[in-house]
Amino acid sequence: MQHQTLAPHESMEIHEMLNFKTVSIVKSKMMQGLVFDQDLKKLMEKDVQQSMGAINDLQGLLQKVSNIKEEKVKLYE
Repeated sequence: MQHQTLAPHESMEIHEMLNFKTVSIVKSKMMQGLVFDQDLKKLMEKDVQQSMGAINDLQGLLQKVSNIKEEKVKLYE
């Protein structure tokens, strides 16, 4: 079984995507209070939900890769 790891630049890019999605959620949540159009509010809430899903996926990927690295260290001890 081949273990997958991330190169440092890949890990950095995932962290950048996490930061972008987090800022996106904060911005959408803040703007919802200023918007009066219900369709736009629904669209913004959908964006929040999708961004939260993306964050969960990215965190899961980082955790999976982190666990694989820990397993490799245990194998070499």
